[in-house]
Amino acid sequence: MKSHTLLLALSSMLFATSALAAGNHAGGHDHAEDAIGKAGDAAKVSRTVTVDMSDAMRFNPASISVKQGETIRLVVNNSGAVKHELVLGTEKELKEHNEVMKKSPEMEHADANMVTVAPGKTGEVIWQFTKAGKVNFACLQPGHFDAGMKGVVTVAGASAASSGEAKKDSTLDAPADMARGEIRKVDLDNKKITIKHGEIKNLDMPPMTMVFQAKDDALLGRVKAGDKVRFSAEKVGGAFVVTDIQAAK
Repeated sequence: MKSHTLLLALSSMLFATSALAAGNHAGGHDHAEDAIGKAGDAAKVSRTVTVDMSDAMRFNPASISVKQGETIRLVVNNSGAVKHELVLGTEKELKEHNEVMKKSPEMEHADANMVTVAPGKTGEVIWQFTKAGKVNFACLQPGHFDAGMKGVVTVAGASAASSGEAKKDSTLDAPADMARGEIRKVDLDNKKITIKHGEIKNLDMPPMTMVFQAKDDALLGRVKAGDKVRFSAEKVGGAFVVTDIQAAK
């Protein structure tokens, strides 16, 4: 995903993403964790897979095989001269996210299922693949997805479904007027707030984890990480801004 902040109804994304390697997209997103897995515990990593991203708009390798329930550390190297990223998701989510990025390439992502890497740098994603089947990945930087920068993780099924398989978060079902979400981070110094959210209808934005600007400091003082909330957001001068926030009932 050249900038991000959305889709993966589609991303947040993020977890173990290095500020130097990834930076944040100026926007944000979310993905269907019940379909592709969940953020992994670094202490439970079973093996490391290194993936190279090049300006030929290709991943190497573009095909990875894992076992159901396995926690993998994806070490993502950018050998090119432009920014690249690796985003895990379903094929549908990645296509939707790609379209959103075309409209708002300045979005800032904060999802655990993705990492954005500057030229010559390395980042990582730690992910547990809880469900057998296929998990797609792609670069959603503008034009990269359409140029064929895609890959797939094949997850070999176990004899029984993993008891730790992620469940759908009911807080991501958006109400009619305000979006629902969970606060992941409050950055008072920079007046920013990271929210794992459901659909934001007025922005035509699918569920994802995203970094928003706050309209004023008072909004940030109402919440803390872990709080379930309802909120309103608008796009102002290219930035995504939370204009109202309140505790979810």
